[in-house]
Amino acid sequence: MTEPAARDQMAKTSFPLYLRTIFPGLSVAVMVSLAASFLSEHYGAPAMLLAILIGLALHFLSEDERSAAGLDFASRTLLRAGIALLGLRVSIAMFSDLGLSVLLVLAAAVVATIGFGLLAARLTGKDARFGTLTGGAVAICGASAAMAIAAVIARPKSNEAEREMVFVVIGVTLLSTLAMIFYPVLAASLGLSDVLTGLFLGATIHDVAQVAGAGFSVSVPAGETAVFVKLIRVTMLAPVVLTAALVFRSRMPENAARAPLIPGFVLVFLVLAGINSWLNIPGPVTELAGNLSRWALLIAIAAVGIKTSLPRILGVGGKAFAVLIAETVFLAAFILAALWLGV
Repeated sequence: MTEPAARDQMAKTSFPLYLRTIFPGLSVAVMVSLAASFLSEHYGAPAMLLAILIGLALHFLSEDERSAAGLDFASRTLLRAGIALLGLRVSIAMFSDLGLSVLLVLAAAVVATIGFGLLAARLTGKDARFGTLTGGAVAICGASAAMAIAAVIARPKSNEAEREMVFVVIGVTLLSTLAMIFYPVLAASLGLSDVLTGLFLGATIHDVAQVAGAGFSVSVPAGETAVFVKLIRVTMLAPVVLTAALVFRSRMPENAARAPLIPGFVLVFLVLAGINSWLNIPGPVTELAGNLSRWALLIAIAAVGIKTSLPRILGVGGKAFAVLIAETVFLAAFILAALWLGV
């Protein structure tokens, strides 16, 4: 058999073998995500939060060697694929439609919240990685941002990075749910118009689903404005992740494996955003991409939950949760101050 033929034969036999290797762990993560989605649809709880909690209860499965490869595939490959597909939800046209002053406020809010996160982390004994992770999650898009940033600010111990990511995802999801309930009440008490209420909700609530829930509970204009502003925040995910990758790549020990200079999933995100900006992509295609992204992220976070020990999550400490709360309050105060100044 010639060398090319041998390589082809190896590929044919290795791919089915790879599928068999990842199937046990991947199938468990898929089942957890399906259960989380079902419970979310019937009881209204955030699917991401449910996937993590169910996964934590099944942590014992991660100790089985047969499930390790599939859980790694879901928590790494599917995670990056889901984030990359978010690129089809954003476009350059969004920036021109919103107005320069609002864009500047949103960009300043992201930078200021991450900066506040770094300061709060330092004051509570946490490091810059944790401050960047929490600040970015609060400032941009909650759980999705937490997973994206955690993927590039590698730690010497991968289980430590996953523990922090799960903690942040749980924290921002809980805070986002509370914000969905109380922020519309706060906006009404301040006498904000429907459009300004939508702007406030879209600029401060962490996750897209909660933004939509809060906005449309006020009115259709408020809901549409809130979702639109939220998607603008999503576009800031790529530059923040890229910056974090560059900064923390240089801080890794020389003998440690370094992440790529520009993460591949960030490049795909940018390419898809560019395609969506220049081409008129049919609605069904973008809707399909959105659904694929949602499911990929849900399966990924379920796998991360399974791989994470609950006692280790609790070991992160109350100060860490205080950082998340402080960042959330800071972001809300920043946006309200901007609205009060008439921006």
